[in-house]
Amino acid sequence: MVLTPSLRLTVAALAALLVGGTGGCSWARDDDAAGRPDPEPTAVAAPGDDWPTATAAQAGLDPRVLEEVAGHARLQGADCFLVARDGRVVVDDAWGGDPDDPHEVFSVTKSIASTLVGIAVHDGDLELDDRVSEHVAAWDEPEHRDITVRQLLAMTSGLERPDSDYLDLASSEDRTATALALPAVAEPGTVWAYSNGAVQVLDAVLHEATGTPTATFARTRLFAPLGMDRTDLHIDRAGNATLAFGATTTCRDLARLGELVLRGGRWGEQAIVDPDWFDEALRSSSPLNEGYGLLWWLNREGRRLASALAVSTDADEVVATGREVPGAPEDLVWALGLGDQILQVHPGTGTIVVRIGRGQALGEPNRFDQRATAKVVTEGVVD
Repeated sequence: MVLTPSLRLTVAALAALLVGGTGGCSWARDDDAAGRPDPEPTAVAAPGDDWPTATAAQAGLDPRVLEEVAGHARLQGADCFLVARDGRVVVDDAWGGDPDDPHEVFSVTKSIASTLVGIAVHDGDLELDDRVSEHVAAWDEPEHRDITVRQLLAMTSGLERPDSDYLDLASSEDRTATALALPAVAEPGTVWAYSNGAVQVLDAVLHEATGTPTATFARTRLFAPLGMDRTDLHIDRAGNATLAFGATTTCRDLARLGELVLRGGRWGEQAIVDPDWFDEALRSSSPLNEGYGLLWWLNREGRRLASALAVSTDADEVVATGREVPGAPEDLVWALGLGDQILQVHPGTGTIVVRIGRGQALGEPNRFDQRATAKVVTEGVVD
């Protein structure tokens, strides 16, 4: 069963965000390349306002596989779909209107939050194993004092995760205060439970540690340097940045985050995060669920849980040891959000796949998931 990283809950207010339509597409077709030399290889410079493009053949990809996956994405409600390899865009399709119109990507926001923590670590503002209480005075009491930043990122904080986790946070006027008020119900590090509230606590950590509102920190230290000009975090009525969900972005912008992963945290001459940050974030963060890193989903071998709603103490929720997508490389990673929002990154082949758009309704299986995007790597790479 494919992991789904957001609670399978939808409300009418979210439905309006999952709209689409017909539009156009932009591929660098193989027949467009006749008589032209191959583009320069990547790693020379980070993408500027416009990315270099390549045909499937120039990028070492099978055009038939790309067309199959892109076609499936469109049929299953995608508003945009992008494939890049080695710093060059190969597929850039949009069917939901203007490709520069941002869409909410739900829990893909969590992987953005992870990267913001990596930047704060790079800047010396905090350490992964800091206690949250070192930065957030409200938690300097016995119940919460020993929870670490790493445990928030790994979903092992021990905070209560009610069934109404998502709706409680989404309906709160002060989401960070709501998250900070969650009781601790297990010893930190002993239980894995997917928790929007735990991730939202990171807003308080980042704000206090950096001395900058989290949304401002995100714009100045991540979005602006990468040219993610169409990306923003959601701000609640109390002025807090929502980190568990709510970011709005485009396929092109989100691909830049994937490119940062492939570049080891560097963008041009600038180090956005430490060189080893993504090594840390993209490895199994707990033996309780080895398919999860630091707010990233992994294709690692090992113990996995049946769904994002599972809790590691429920024996019947633990699935057999194996990879999330059998047959796909172990170093395949994803940022995933409700409604089949996907950023896939594969360092081994230098590929990025992004899908944003409409997805499953309440109780429905995923329409377009990691198995679909993994085909770009497992079937589409020809050199």
